[in-house]
Amino acid sequence: MSENKIESTIALHGTKKGVISISKIEEPYGEGSGTVASIGISLGGNADEPDWKVHIPIENLEEVIAVLNTLK
Repeated sequence: MSENKIESTIALHGTKKGVISISKIEEPYGEGSGTVASIGISLGGNADEPDWKVHIPIENLEEVIAVLNTLK
């Protein structure tokens, strides 16, 4: 499993200290597993220990972004 290096942190709207953290993780589930985009939500502001997180396979990222953009 590779290291989880946070690429970006965004302030979480509607909270005092909350953040959204975004990172790219290679082989998150062990050798041979696919690279994912990891999105974490931390209500307390600790991006390294999110309250919730989701892993999106890199191969699905474009489609997920396109659908998210329709929500604007």
